[in-house]
Amino acid sequence: METAERYVRTWVASPRDKEIEDTVTGVADGQLKLVHVVKALGEYLTSEEDDLRNKGVEFLALVVGKCPPEVSISSLVLVAFFASKLEDTETIIPALKGILAVTRIPALIPDNVVDVCIAIFANVKMQALVQVQRHIVFSIFDSLVALHRDVLKSMGDRFLSGYIALADGEKDPRNLMLAFAIARVLAIEFDISTKFEDLFNIVFCYFPITFRPPSNDPYGITADDLKGALRSCLSASPLFGNLAVPLFLDKVNAGSPPTKRDTLQTLAACLPVYGPGVAVNSARKLWSSLKLEIFQPTDPETEEEALKATQVLIKTIYTDEVTDTDIDGLAKDACEECIQILKEPEKSQAKPAIKVLCAFMSTTSSVSHYTLSHAVPHLTRLFVDPDELPNRGPVLSLLSSLIAAARDSTVKAANAEEIFLLPFKDEVLGILITGLKAQSSLRPAIEALSGLVTTPRLLDDQEIGFVVQKVTEVISGQQDDLLSASDAALDLLKIIATKTPSHIAQMTLPLLFSALPDQAPAREDLEGREKYRTGLSALSRLCTQPNLFETLVVRLSIRLSLLYAPATVPEDPEPTAAYVHALLSTLVDVLACKVESGDVDVPKYVERLVPRLFNLAVYGTLVTMGSGVTDPRVTNVIARIINLVTQSLSTQKQETFAATLFPAYLVGGIAPQAVGDLSLPVDPRFAPFDPAAPESQANLVSLFSEGVIAFYPEARIDVDVSALRVLTLNQVKTPVDDEGTFLVQLLNWGIRHAKTTMQRECAWHVVSAIVNKHAPDLKTFLDTTFSTFWDEEIAKPPDPDARRHAISAWGWISRSLLVRNHPRALPFANRLFELFDDTEVGWDAARAIGQVGTVDKVLTKRNHAVIKVLYAQKYASSILPRIIEGIKDSTEQSRQTTHLVALAALIKAIPRPAYVHELPTLMPLLLRGLSLPDPTLRAGVIDTLLSAAQADVEAGSKTAQEGSFVAEHAGSLTNVMLQNSDAAEMPDVVRSPLLCYALQATVPDVEGQRVRVGALKYLAVLPKIVRYDVLHPQKAAVLRELAKALDDPKRAVRKEAVDARTSWFTYSG
Repeated sequence: METAERYVRTWVASPRDKEIEDTVTGVADGQLKLVHVVKALGEYLTSEEDDLRNKGVEFLALVVGKCPPEVSISSLVLVAFFASKLEDTETIIPALKGILAVTRIPALIPDNVVDVCIAIFANVKMQALVQVQRHIVFSIFDSLVALHRDVLKSMGDRFLSGYIALADGEKDPRNLMLAFAIARVLAIEFDISTKFEDLFNIVFCYFPITFRPPSNDPYGITADDLKGALRSCLSASPLFGNLAVPLFLDKVNAGSPPTKRDTLQTLAACLPVYGPGVAVNSARKLWSSLKLEIFQPTDPETEEEALKATQVLIKTIYTDEVTDTDIDGLAKDACEECIQILKEPEKSQAKPAIKVLCAFMSTTSSVSHYTLSHAVPHLTRLFVDPDELPNRGPVLSLLSSLIAAARDSTVKAANAEEIFLLPFKDEVLGILITGLKAQSSLRPAIEALSGLVTTPRLLDDQEIGFVVQKVTEVISGQQDDLLSASDAALDLLKIIATKTPSHIAQMTLPLLFSALPDQAPAREDLEGREKYRTGLSALSRLCTQPNLFETLVVRLSIRLSLLYAPATVPEDPEPTAAYVHALLSTLVDVLACKVESGDVDVPKYVERLVPRLFNLAVYGTLVTMGSGVTDPRVTNVIARIINLVTQSLSTQKQETFAATLFPAYLVGGIAPQAVGDLSLPVDPRFAPFDPAAPESQANLVSLFSEGVIAFYPEARIDVDVSALRVLTLNQVKTPVDDEGTFLVQLLNWGIRHAKTTMQRECAWHVVSAIVNKHAPDLKTFLDTTFSTFWDEEIAKPPDPDARRHAISAWGWISRSLLVRNHPRALPFANRLFELFDDTEVGWDAARAIGQVGTVDKVLTKRNHAVIKVLYAQKYASSILPRIIEGIKDSTEQSRQTTHLVALAALIKAIPRPAYVHELPTLMPLLLRGLSLPDPTLRAGVIDTLLSAAQADVEAGSKTAQEGSFVAEHAGSLTNVMLQNSDAAEMPDVVRSPLLCYALQATVPDVEGQRVRVGALKYLAVLPKIVRYDVLHPQKAAVLRELAKALDDPKRAVRKEAVDARTSWFTYSG
């Protein structure tokens, strides 16, 4: 008792949760009894001071509310006590809290429930309470409805009348969510036959919901939440039907588009509950309103909702038990009305009419049959009518929509054997085949045939073959001009290929293969080149199925063999190279699609295709010299095919593949790897890594590289390492005893003996892939590289080119470690800063800083690289501050410029979220970066700024209003972008910086055009994110300067100049 009194006195003096929790703990442990608490509160419960009396009741309410369920509490006494306190206006709030706690007691008896309701109805005036207090009242009734529903039902109208009076006029969204939930239960489970109108009135008064939640709303209640809760109330009882439908019609006819859509959605939810009686009685009025929204829609969304409501209306009126002959009323009248409109298929009203008929197809089986039985014959008669010959295209377009709807209904039909189009199949198929013969009706005919083909169980195999034959004839008729072949026809054939590929293989593929010549068309034969390109494009779309792809591989391999072993070497190798490239690119496109889809047949081509490709490539370098087949672009496509196939292999198959791949390149035993139709020399000299190897043969390192980079980390090279030989710097053969030694030798080859950038990059790709996947096993290699390789290959060598190559390799090694979050990644990257003072390679080191963070196509999940999340953000957070500090702290102009190059390279490489918080600091530095002589770096900076600007545009506000850093530098940005948009400042032809002045030559530079395009795009965006008063002084000068860009020699630049000038011309305050 004394303990209870102490808790009470302390809490009354200074309310804290601790006293409440201690009291509850004492009651739960049996050390205190609730009666002790009540006695301790005695003087406060009866005090004449309002504040003390309020605190006494609140203390008891809090204790009761927090007591665990197992504590025995006399609900009868507590209910009586708290109910009596409702009569006291000063204690009504804590009394309500106490009642809320009591209503959740499992032992609450029915009499207590009735007493609670009566007391609340008699004493609580909702208008006098604030939102939080009203929420307690709704929570009490929510608890009673959930736990004591039968008792409330027994109270009958007395409860309903009291609750309706309490809930009437509520406006707060938090309370309405509870009120709607309670009202729904009352409408569904209570007898509201005498009170349904009153209940409907307190609910429908909120329709439609126009609530807009405030920004940063902590409660998270959205307008959609309220709409859904209200909709569930209005659809809770069929008694609401006659009251609601007239009001819905008023909202549809007079509301705004959002109100119309909300009403239509609610109507669709309510009609099935209101029942056929209400639907039939209101059918004409409903159809009149719905028809207006369909045939004269305010927007596509409202039209779609009106069609859905029409479907629900028809479903509610009709049942599947009704036969076609018994269809009467709205469905019959609406169908006849639409068919009457379809007598003029070329008119604009025909499209909404067919949409209505298509909507009917998704209602009931009887209505679907009735709709088709009238619409299909009508459209068929229109098609064959000679007077309607010009309208055949529109007729088939309408029929195509109806066929698609019938197909969807067949798929969803309750009766799996029901095929709605079956009675009309022959006549529909006949007019569609006829439609294929005219250009005006070709596309809709193909779309309609697509609907027929995709309808389950409608066409048999012979009929599908007939369709393929006729569609193939369409392409055949255009064989002299395959470019005009319809994409729709190929889409249809692709659909059929997924179902019955045999018809495509027998009828279509021979036609497409016939468009591929055995030898490349001459340079001046534009028609011949376009013909094979179009044929290959069609093949790439059709041949993804296993059987078709196998046919494609065989047929294209034959043509490749003819091109790699021509009877005579062509004088002009370029057409042959282009043709071979196109053939191989087709295989790449199909393979990429198959790999993306996870097709299980891809791995087998490591035996059926990859050896043939090696055979062709090696034969080209050893025998067929000068025919164009050894072009590096062709070699790269072959390498891509090998990469795609290797990606799909299991670890075991990759190891088998490696067992022949490595000896082929490192020992010269190419024969087992290059098995194909072409016979290689008896003792082929195949040594791509040999410094004396011809360039065309050394280019085949890309095939080796693309295979190795796709290996799983678990894949091991199971070969006799003592037999492997590679060439070292002094050209003495030494054994490869481990991966580290192999990587060192590969680095040496790439730096000193690789003849082209492509060969060098292939070596770096192999090194980076192996380091990334086997870093834990390469500690010695990493240690040696970090010290010895840096000192011998980067820091000291006198040859600047060799140093540049070594820096590139260093960047790849650093990136391979970075993406897996290896602890040595940052030390490797940070060493590049040591070269920033080196005048020979400082810029190369700065660019390598960006290279380390650049997303590449080697270290990817597809190639099974080890990649950790947020590696780019970690890299940026470490490197970016050092670069910024270097720019600010450097006193030498050359060192500042080198850091600017590093900044430009890094910003281009890393994702925007990694640096966006630094943009205010970076903006002045990026502006300086736009004056760098390297157009690639300028383009990267502009892309960065443009990305940030476009993000502001998407945000929908002019950031200058918020003191944006863009507004602060708007003038400088405008001037520097104008300079970069000038062809004189950034030309398409630049002088090579690598040649002395006496030997300077001009080389084409696509980056110059890229810079100008980017600058103009930024100028077009700038007025959208900066206030007019900020840039107004420069408007005239900008328009004058942009006029120069309108005369740029490049069309892409002129186009952007027009957009930019328009943006500035319409720029106003």
